[in-house]
Amino acid sequence: MAVNTRARPAHQAGPGGPPLRRLGFLLVRRRRLVLSLALALLIGAGVLAAGAVPGLSLARFEAPGSESDRAQAELVERFGTGSPDMIFLVTARSGTVDDPAVEAAGRALTERVGRAEGVAESASYWTRGKPATLRSEDGRHALIVVRIPGDADHVRAEVLPRLVPEITGGAEGAGPLQVRAGGGEEVFRETVPLARQDFVRAELVIFPLAFVLLWLYQRRAMAALVPILAGVYAMVIALALLSGVLAFTEISTFALNLVLAMGLGLGIDYCLFVVQRFREETHDGKDRAAAVAGAVEHAGRTVLFSGLTVASSLAVLFALPFDFLRSFAYAGIAVVVGGLVAAVVVLPAVLASIGGTMLPRRAARERGGPERRGGFWHGLATRVMPLLLAAGRLATALLLVLASPFLGLRFGVADDRILPPEAPSRQTQEIIRQSFPAEETDAIQLVSRDAAAGDVSAYATALSRLPGVAQVDSAAGSYAGGTRVGDGETARFQGEGAWLSVVPSAEALADDPVRLVEAVRTVEPPFEVLVGGYPAELSDYRASVVDRLPLVLALMLGITFLVLFLMTRSIVIPLKATLLNVLSLGVMFGALVWIYQDGNLSGLLGFTPTGTLDPSIPILMLCVAYGLSMDYEVFLLSRIKEEYDRTGDTEEAVATGLQRGAPLITAAGGILALTFAAYATAQVMFVQMLGVGMAVAVLVDATVIRAVLVPSLMRLAGPLNWWPSGRPSGVAGTTDRVTTPAR
Repeated sequence: MAVNTRARPAHQAGPGGPPLRRLGFLLVRRRRLVLSLALALLIGAGVLAAGAVPGLSLARFEAPGSESDRAQAELVERFGTGSPDMIFLVTARSGTVDDPAVEAAGRALTERVGRAEGVAESASYWTRGKPATLRSEDGRHALIVVRIPGDADHVRAEVLPRLVPEITGGAEGAGPLQVRAGGGEEVFRETVPLARQDFVRAELVIFPLAFVLLWLYQRRAMAALVPILAGVYAMVIALALLSGVLAFTEISTFALNLVLAMGLGLGIDYCLFVVQRFREETHDGKDRAAAVAGAVEHAGRTVLFSGLTVASSLAVLFALPFDFLRSFAYAGIAVVVGGLVAAVVVLPAVLASIGGTMLPRRAARERGGPERRGGFWHGLATRVMPLLLAAGRLATALLLVLASPFLGLRFGVADDRILPPEAPSRQTQEIIRQSFPAEETDAIQLVSRDAAAGDVSAYATALSRLPGVAQVDSAAGSYAGGTRVGDGETARFQGEGAWLSVVPSAEALADDPVRLVEAVRTVEPPFEVLVGGYPAELSDYRASVVDRLPLVLALMLGITFLVLFLMTRSIVIPLKATLLNVLSLGVMFGALVWIYQDGNLSGLLGFTPTGTLDPSIPILMLCVAYGLSMDYEVFLLSRIKEEYDRTGDTEEAVATGLQRGAPLITAAGGILALTFAAYATAQVMFVQMLGVGMAVAVLVDATVIRAVLVPSLMRLAGPLNWWPSGRPSGVAGTTDRVTTPAR
């Protein structure tokens, strides 16, 4: 005889039981107070959130404490100089930059830039003895290099917005010069507002689209609106929490983008989990109070474990010593907290108040709700499980093929090509890349405290012979190809010790600047040196990120494994989930390499491939995607585990759990995937990568992984799934199929 699982009649439902069930009844009884407090919290959080946005930092990609960081500090302290923060590209309206009128205007402009507020140094082709590295090959362009001391917020938010219009606008008259702004700081300054525009534009599409999709799934307007409001609630709470974090650390402005991208998705997911369970409990004949309590007890537990896995996945970013990446950990954890508050505390009070408007219409209830046996997903699971070897092999082979481009991954560094072609700073950099033989603004700097003049000469000669080095400037003169080519600006390199400027060729910088830095560091110096400059900063940053990647992976896999073990009391299930999630991530990275590294679909998506991927964004996506994959794994496993505890039959538990959970997972995954896919139209390539990569990961995870591989592998493992706990908590016996004797 089957185990009797009929729910108690409504009059027997009571407030006892597990803590979450008691919490559910408490939220029902105090629903007016809860809703009043929730509204007050929202208003207060809104005030804090409004103050948080201006406080976000324009953090740089940098590695604090690295060799390049120490070299930069030495340059400033001992020589009063450093790497240029920006450049002005000066173009002669007629003739060349060597014409007397153009030269006079160029010198005057250089002096004018140097006198501008916030500028510490200004030099140009005309003031540095006309080196070839600051003049284009056709003679039409020359460069002014500018150093602006201070942190990124000071440079990008205070100095550049004032300096760029003043210099470029003032030279647009009838004079002999045309001036454009460029350089790394200007590129980044233009990236931030474009990224914000991308996210705002995407959100304007996502909100109505999400409402339509939710209505199609729920068939009730209120049931479609409430999850969206939960997502907004999660965003506001998250931004308010970030305002508190800002009191003791910097948070990148790009963290706001993560809050917007994840807030709505997680808010909808968590809310759907609770609403779906509320519908099921109501369908079983429970009154509204008991249905809410049951939803909090079961779906609330799932949501809490899910939030813990997502937060844990993002928390591993704290293992990286970079404020830029740590910002996303703060933002992601804050979003999870906001989503949990909305789904586990506020939503039950809403259901207690207007729960009737969230239920299916009468006609749908009469046909049977999600609890009915059979159905598409139940049938799929029962069909897949007998053919588990063939289905599992086919699905695995498909995913491995999709993931195979990942084997060709090449890490590189981002440049101006993350911006659209019409961005002014990118246009400036394109001219420099195509017209100048070398990149003096991105020179590698070698700093020494104890260098002697003779040693400097020999060292500069050796460095100038390296492939990819256009020129080496030092206190001993300028060198190219192993030969002294001029006196250079020797006074610039004199001070307490000595320093050298290794100017890379345009080809070397475009090909692989990190490789050039490594070549420079392999040249044996006659004295102790520190290697700095923009290419070295990129090299140190990339090396620091890649070197810590194994630690990040180990922490992420270990922590989420522990969370799943605590939920299932099984070792096999977390191990299986980890392997499947790694496979899902492989598909995501395969798509990133195939599209953004190799350039496929670049015409359709409107970006310019560089042949490499910057490691920062993929690592962020790794943590986010892994957490979201575990989100659906937790929900599906909770339904399967609940059914197994009830029946002790693994095969039936998988089929029934899939029937109950898969429609919701598919709907939530589809909405979340479309949410991310909306960013595929972004102007900034980083935002595009985030949207496309996450959409691919979510779609693969919510379909092939959960619908085919999960039931296949669980059927293959059989009773071993639940090792070492073994026994289902609600059924006596240890066999896979349990027959309960009649009472």
